[in-house]
Amino acid sequence: MAKRWKTLAIALGVIAVIVLIVGAVWWRVKSQSFPKVNGTVTPDGLHDSVEIYRDSYGIPHIYARTSDDLFFAEGYVHAQDRFWQMEFWRRIGQGRLSEMFGDATLGTDIYLRTVGFAQIAQQEYDMADDTSKAFLDAYSAGVNAYIKDRSGSQLALEFSLLDLQGVPYEIEPWTPVNSLTWIKLMAQDLGGNMDDELDRLNLIHSVGLQMTSDFIPAFRSDFPVIVPDEEIQNMDLPRTNGANPADTTYLAGVSTQLVGGFDPHQSLAFGGGEGIGSNDFVISGDLTTTGMPLLANDPHLGIQMPSIWYEIGLHCVNAAGEVARSEDCPFELRGFSFAGVPGIVLGHNDRIAWGFTNVNPDVQDLVVERINPENPNQYEVNGEWVDMDIRREEIKVSGQDEPTVILVRSTRHGPVMSDRGSLGQYANFEVTDQPLPDNYSLTVMALRWTALQPNRTYQAVWHLNSAANWDEFRNALTYFDAPSQNVVYADVDGNIGYQMPGLVPIRANGDGSLPVPGWNDDYEWTGFIPFDDLPRAFNPDQGYIATANQPVVSDIYPYFISSEQDHGYRAERINEMIRADTNGISAEDVAAIQGDNLSISSQEIIPYLESLSLDDPALASARDRLLTWNGQMHMDSPEAALFANVLLQL
Repeated sequence: MAKRWKTLAIALGVIAVIVLIVGAVWWRVKSQSFPKVNGTVTPDGLHDSVEIYRDSYGIPHIYARTSDDLFFAEGYVHAQDRFWQMEFWRRIGQGRLSEMFGDATLGTDIYLRTVGFAQIAQQEYDMADDTSKAFLDAYSAGVNAYIKDRSGSQLALEFSLLDLQGVPYEIEPWTPVNSLTWIKLMAQDLGGNMDDELDRLNLIHSVGLQMTSDFIPAFRSDFPVIVPDEEIQNMDLPRTNGANPADTTYLAGVSTQLVGGFDPHQSLAFGGGEGIGSNDFVISGDLTTTGMPLLANDPHLGIQMPSIWYEIGLHCVNAAGEVARSEDCPFELRGFSFAGVPGIVLGHNDRIAWGFTNVNPDVQDLVVERINPENPNQYEVNGEWVDMDIRREEIKVSGQDEPTVILVRSTRHGPVMSDRGSLGQYANFEVTDQPLPDNYSLTVMALRWTALQPNRTYQAVWHLNSAANWDEFRNALTYFDAPSQNVVYADVDGNIGYQMPGLVPIRANGDGSLPVPGWNDDYEWTGFIPFDDLPRAFNPDQGYIATANQPVVSDIYPYFISSEQDHGYRAERINEMIRADTNGISAEDVAAIQGDNLSISSQEIIPYLESLSLDDPALASARDRLLTWNGQMHMDSPEAALFANVLLQL
């Protein structure tokens, strides 16, 4: 018996030693990437001293005398805390995931190389004004000052894990184009309706045009839009969009499979799933307990680790070290940034506050192009065959000796997005004397999208960060090209407002709900809604503005924005709660609105269950629980789970 205990003790001792060794190695590996957040560092590139204070939550506050130093330091702390996230998103934007992850991500890379975000971001940098370039350059210099001479394992734990798996990678310097490409990825995540057009086209292929129309309901007229009708009554502009094609037989042979087999419903990097949506609302001081506006913003971007948001404070100081705006440094900010982009996206400065939700305007059109049967790299334009633009892309794939080569073809409308042929083969092949394969389709779909042209959105960010009043706020948003957002506003003078920015196309015909013919000019874009004609509101009579991805305006608005906005239940609930609070709305009341989980749709559907005759006692009991349920979709509510299942079955 003693020998057995001795053997067991030795075994336990060996296990303990192994655990200690493994734990020590793991701690060593993990701690290599911990940034220095105390003391002094002297990175190359700063013009003056900068103080970075991290509060009890770890949130950095940067104090600098010049804008360049402020954004340099922001780049430095972003790289300290989030460089793996930055590197991962950079590779997404460039279509270079497969260099690390092999052919599992090749389809995504093919899609991203086809849309060409990196090339467009380079054009944006080239055309940017000097101030924007200076801020982007300073930010990149800050990132590079931190990553310089550091190995991957010293930058992030994820690089250590890649090392352990023998995955090849190289830490490259950060560039301003990488920051601008990141904004393109947000446009991908938030914008357009390509996936809706493809879904609708698949429905048409399955059940026909009429049943497809029946399947997609219109927005309810009894639910609230964002901008009240009285705010746009004075606009007297003709509606310019015409009808969709009467004959849709041209859609019969169009493939809905995208290049690389890419699924447009999948998320590139940002978490996703059904039910993702946002809200923001601003309430006049006439309705609040303080007599000053309250602004709330809850951007429901998908949950991920680390968060897509990075909270930060950016503070300009004078020579005495006192917080003060100046011509050289006009920023006094707190809010939420994206790791990889200088400035603050959501938050407030010392004068104004703002928040975003997604408009989801129809800014993407799939355009059906007729292909020359004699030359697959030509397409028809007004009765003539025209050469496509062709760009060669090489995609390095981990585990492959040779890169995957694709030929990205583009028409006057944009890159060709559909796979060729009924077999879904991706073959951007070069013209040869060989006959076309039997399955080759004589139509392809090109993507026209506002994000696939050079935009000025970053310029809008820093203008917004330094704005001091309503006019400067609106001026900042004139640069906000894509993705279009619902932007609510409040200022220290007691004003509230709303502005929708963004490039929203005016179409000669159609509403963007279906792929349209591209071989003539009948469905071309004729321009964009002028900024001064975009919906806005300033101190509306109702005393508040609430957005939750519902339609911005009613049918009295002269331009078409979208037919794919939220059905309005969340917006109705926010409006309902604001209107119900007649004793003065406090910050705590705003928090209660944001945390409310009431499902209005459940209250509409459940009464119909009462008259059902159910022989199964278990079903009857379950139904009775729903009839007495308060409709709150709390995550620990069995009734909420039950209703979700009922809704799924319906």
